[in-house]
Amino acid sequence: MRRHRTAAGILLAVGALLTGGLLDAGAANAAPPESASDPSAAARTASTTEQHRARTFWTAERMRAATPLDLELTPQAAKRLQTPRTGGRSTTVEPTAAPASFPQAGGPWTGRGAVLSTSGRVFFTYQGRNASCSGNAVTSQNASTVITAGHCVKYQGNWHTNWVFVPAYNNGDAPYGKWAAAKTLTTPQWEASQDMNNDVGAAVVAPLDGKKLTSVVGAQGIQFNGGYNKPMYSFGFPAAAPYDGTKLIYCSGNSSKDFLLTQDHGLACNMTGGSSGGPWFTGFNEATGTGLQVSVNSFGYTFWPNQMFGPYFGDVAKALYDKAQNT
Repeated sequence: MRRHRTAAGILLAVGALLTGGLLDAGAANAAPPESASDPSAAARTASTTEQHRARTFWTAERMRAATPLDLELTPQAAKRLQTPRTGGRSTTVEPTAAPASFPQAGGPWTGRGAVLSTSGRVFFTYQGRNASCSGNAVTSQNASTVITAGHCVKYQGNWHTNWVFVPAYNNGDAPYGKWAAAKTLTTPQWEASQDMNNDVGAAVVAPLDGKKLTSVVGAQGIQFNGGYNKPMYSFGFPAAAPYDGTKLIYCSGNSSKDFLLTQDHGLACNMTGGSSGGPWFTGFNEATGTGLQVSVNSFGYTFWPNQMFGPYFGDVAKALYDKAQNT
């Protein structure tokens, strides 16, 4: 979420920047997108060959070099989504221990708890360029689901390749391994028109060393149609100044509702590019590092510094999650 740009508009922290690292030749043979017969989500499947290539592609050096590209939209291009936001459903989880501070406009997470292992950096190749975002492991039927931003799986009509999730990323180290996506998904609204209200993505990651993701790193609960104006915590791995992508950063405070364009959640936060896709939690417990995920880092306004926005997890996000967890 880089804040210092001249054009007034919406800033997407996609977490992708030119680094000179091109895809290897085999990437041209990536599996094609699935047909969009199911309106609950648009999806892309990666072959086992591509999954293996992604894990080996992301060396410590390449991960350190993957930095964000800021992408802009004008306010006029932002889309309003008029959907009912009622009802609800949530899932819960278990965890460990931590301390920090509330509110917090942006700083390293100094506590412990489950968030240290469920959150991580997302790495991918976007149009031949190395790139990064953030993501989070959630409770799911397949024990393999990661939630991120829509633009962290697909942007401008192109699905990202070489997609991996690195939980507990630490300056080039992958203490829990690199989990390659078997499938990436996004909402039909993001797929069709990059609707900011539905900038939500998911990945179903392949087993690693015979184990499934959440059996190794744990999982956070997830909630839909949970309402607005609540105490929230946001996490991510911002990689644009003043941050460098090496640490888990968090913001916390009382959330608001974006009254300008999107009606999404807002939170005082100075996270920058690369934090996109990182989780927002309600009911977050600092001692255990757990909560219910209700949004992801998505965008900021250039004319409104130190404010982060994330999509409301309503029925559309729930359909995406259900599609992913049942894959």
